[in-house]
Amino acid sequence: MHWPEGYGRRVLPEVDSTNAEAARVAEGLSGPEWILGLRQTAGRGRRGRPWADPDGNFSATLVMRPQGAPQTAALRSFVASLALYDAFVAVTGRAGSFALKWPNDVLLNGGKVAGILLESPRPGLLAIGIGVNLTQAPPVAAVEARALRPVSLLSETGVAVTAEEFLTPLAVAFARHDAGFATYGFAPVREAWLARAARLGEGITARTGKTETTGTFVDVDATGNLVLQTAKSRVAIPAADVFF
Repeated sequence: MHWPEGYGRRVLPEVDSTNAEAARVAEGLSGPEWILGLRQTAGRGRRGRPWADPDGNFSATLVMRPQGAPQTAALRSFVASLALYDAFVAVTGRAGSFALKWPNDVLLNGGKVAGILLESPRPGLLAIGIGVNLTQAPPVAAVEARALRPVSLLSETGVAVTAEEFLTPLAVAFARHDAGFATYGFAPVREAWLARAARLGEGITARTGKTETTGTFVDVDATGNLVLQTAKSRVAIPAADVFF
């Protein structure tokens, strides 16, 4: 498998946060670049939560200058999800074991194995941070109440892969899906994502701040919103934490 043309690759023995590093180096880049930190000392997840990053796990950020409006750029969370799914299948051969959880997690045997964090350090710049539990998962006690159990690729499948080994299939898959997104728009990405979605057609709860909405997960709309059918109406939710 060959590294995708047009994408840079930077591997750091240690970094505070690959998203923070992306913001620092972005101005000097001539094109999109993957930044992999073999050890990350201050990783973070969504809404400023800490991201546990034991040795042997995967922490990387793709920094790029996407074309189009910020709302369009944000849809690359779905592109990244599909790329992660494909990379997992490439290294394990187990398509049926993985599923995509809205808005930005990948599940393995029902547990969380990977997460995605999109940030815009400055206008026109997009940093797509990706964390994967390749070898170790944080203890259940370390995650938020009601959150899915963390799992690792190694513990669930027996497949041992290094961060550098995982980066190439991920970068290849992202380049392929992003090229399709640029050419054909969000519709094919949305269709592919829904085909791999966790709990589609089932009851889930979406929490935004102190507000919770429970309903049947029926769709993701053309702008990436989660669509729930509640007892009263169909509701589109742009951002939330989802619980099963």
